[in-house]
Amino acid sequence: MTVAHDIGVGRHETAGHSSHRQSRVPGVEARAGKFPGPSLIPELNAIQSRLGWLPREELVALARRMRRPLYEIEGLVSFYPRFRTEVPPKVALHACRDLSCWLTGDAPDFADRYGPDVEVRDVSCLGRCDLAPAIAVNDRPARAADADAMIAAARVGAPRAAQPPPSGRHMPWPNDPYVLGEPRYRVLRGLLDGSLDPGGVIDTLKESGLRGMGGAGFPTGKKWELVAAQPGPVKYAICNADESEPGTFKDRQILADQPHLVLEGLLVGMLCVGAEQGWVFIRHEYGPEEQVLRAEIDALHAEGLVGTDVRGSGRALRVDLFTSPGGYILGEESALIECMEGHRGEPRNKPPFPGVYGLHGRPTLMNSVETFADIPGIVALGAQWWVDAGLGESVGWKFFAVSGHVANPGVYCVPMGTTVRALLDQAGGMAGGAVLAAVQPGGASSNFLRADQLDVPLDFATLAAAGSMLGSGALVAIADGTDLLAAAANVLRFFRDESCGKCVPCRVGSAKAHTLLTSALDNGGLDDAGAAQLIDLEYAMRKTSICGLGQVALGPVISVLKLQAGKQTP
Repeated sequence: MTVAHDIGVGRHETAGHSSHRQSRVPGVEARAGKFPGPSLIPELNAIQSRLGWLPREELVALARRMRRPLYEIEGLVSFYPRFRTEVPPKVALHACRDLSCWLTGDAPDFADRYGPDVEVRDVSCLGRCDLAPAIAVNDRPARAADADAMIAAARVGAPRAAQPPPSGRHMPWPNDPYVLGEPRYRVLRGLLDGSLDPGGVIDTLKESGLRGMGGAGFPTGKKWELVAAQPGPVKYAICNADESEPGTFKDRQILADQPHLVLEGLLVGMLCVGAEQGWVFIRHEYGPEEQVLRAEIDALHAEGLVGTDVRGSGRALRVDLFTSPGGYILGEESALIECMEGHRGEPRNKPPFPGVYGLHGRPTLMNSVETFADIPGIVALGAQWWVDAGLGESVGWKFFAVSGHVANPGVYCVPMGTTVRALLDQAGGMAGGAVLAAVQPGGASSNFLRADQLDVPLDFATLAAAGSMLGSGALVAIADGTDLLAAAANVLRFFRDESCGKCVPCRVGSAKAHTLLTSALDNGGLDDAGAAQLIDLEYAMRKTSICGLGQVALGPVISVLKLQAGKQTP
């Protein structure tokens, strides 16, 4: 079963019916001219996987077979970074230069290291910040130190098998309610046999205080209740596994270690809101983790927990994977939906929100990997179990990816409300006994915190009060002696490169700000006039950009300016 057949107009929709729904929902009039499904992204992914690139004759054949204009297909190919339109070399080495890898200061210069048979290219974050500096050789992730061996193996056609990096744990993570060896999917089974009620599950989530762990922090129970209340026979559910922000790799580890919890959370959500079709939308750089998920889905089929009539319940539950064609912007929920529908991944104006008008105009439940992985434990062990897990006023467990100048980069699961200091201690403190200068507590989009803010509890409200945010749950530690403004410029470069270009404030503002900042750094530093111009650009981008990328792109830079101004204050 391919995703292309599952999400297309042909299964649940007709082009005319879809247009009719659009005309009745305010705010979606501009979508009436977009091509209806089925999405061609899986078809393009399949061609690329088979041939390594997208020959024009294959695109022409696809256009004829699917009866779609060639210019539509070329518009998709030109937007998504995974797609190639030229014959690839036998060996491709992609090197990450984003913050965690940049901070190591020892990323090799591969430009002239190998011959013309090796393509060397800098890329956006590979999601392997714990291996920094990280590379990928023919899409297989590794440390930069392994590059020579990886290149040699690839040249003779014997590439190393891609495996998920082990977490090093010998016990389940604390959010997992299942004892080793115990049958899993207890919550799913309860909903199927009627011993659990969908409304009761949603009430439990609301009582627990669980919030979305993908960055926005929207109350999970409230979101599920909203989607469940929407009319209509067709609804969808999506697990957003497209984490692509520098410093962020916690979801990757959850997918590798807890595929059963992620899929159970997704299936429980489907039963609670009335959806029969769900997907895990996963970034293509997570090939090893994708294979783990596929094996788990096969196991679900073998147990009869997914299918057309699951365990005689009369309910159909179908789950599949949708492999992203690349781009950080697809982490934004409406851009992700645009991609799944087969369009360029550009964010939609809101409202309407996906819970009301999502995939193919249908109510769509979307949560992050970590959020779905927390659902089985909360339902199985009770809302109070989740409340009690947090520290102080905080509730629940929280996964963090920790990288940068720390002794032991990796993923850590701690009680929500754990302080920055305590989390750094779990990661072994600063590498080599270095002195901490600053941290980004919530990924590249979060503002820098000073070294004297180590006792700030890691939670939504506390970090907001401290001038930052929980964000993607990625703490990057930066040692004293690092040029913080240069670090912020590195973050800004990422956002500039990953802007989808749809709105002028983000597209033009990020490029202009990066040029201004890097020019200043190359010429002795930023003067007051330059700083004032950056502040004006940040305000304009934050107030007028369509989505969160443009709204936060300059935030880290401005936070460094404030931090440095504070140091100069007597």
